[in-house]
Amino acid sequence: MFYIGKEDVKSEESGSTGKGDRLDWAKRFEELASRTRHPQLKAYYEAGAVAADTPIEQVPMIAMDFETTGIDASRDDIVSIGLVSMNLHRIRLRDARHWILKPRTDLREESVVIHGITHSEVEAAPDLKRILEELLEVMAGQVIVVHHKGIERNFLNAALKRRIGEGIEFPVIDTLELEARLHRRKPPGFIDKLFGREKVSIRLADSRARYHLPHYRPHDALTDALASAELLQAQVATRFSKTSPVADLWS
Repeated sequence: MFYIGKEDVKSEESGSTGKGDRLDWAKRFEELASRTRHPQLKAYYEAGAVAADTPIEQVPMIAMDFETTGIDASRDDIVSIGLVSMNLHRIRLRDARHWILKPRTDLREESVVIHGITHSEVEAAPDLKRILEELLEVMAGQVIVVHHKGIERNFLNAALKRRIGEGIEFPVIDTLELEARLHRRKPPGFIDKLFGREKVSIRLADSRARYHLPHYRPHDALTDALASAELLQAQVATRFSKTSPVADLWS
């Protein structure tokens, strides 16, 4: 598939239109810890997950973003990861992490144009497996914030299956899905089609603009993670309560 950029994929996703799935991630992590074989992955699950009824203002979170070689997790790979520690009140840039990685698939020219990560940069970069322990330690106990879970969740799961023979599961608050609840509640009606009304964009940049957040240059994993963190704070402040249970937002 021709790589059109993650932001373009995100714009086409409608997401779920209902409330977040009321999953019991704490129980799920107990199950996964009991059967996983890989020691680093086992330690990640043993760190546990917050209870589903935890107020969102009390939930520790990490905003995450990937840049990739393409949009198909089954054949493409991760070339950079950005992580930003956050909660509803603060974004801790001092604790931010950013890695450029060497993918196990070819870095195509069209992807270089999108994210600006060059062949020489990835050639000198570590494989994901080398930074896996650190990555999982940062993620442990956190709810992950992304804009379009189909990228970060699917790519990390596929990448770990290729490297350690096991995938990964983790709780996600998807800011794109939260926008979809508001702007994709029903398909366009006859009047909308008659007057050529287009669907409201739920891309990251367009979603941020609706909350009067500043424009950031896209396709940098660390910047996009920060952008997702700020967007979630704005979404909760505008449309939810700080005491809303995390299960109303996560999946």
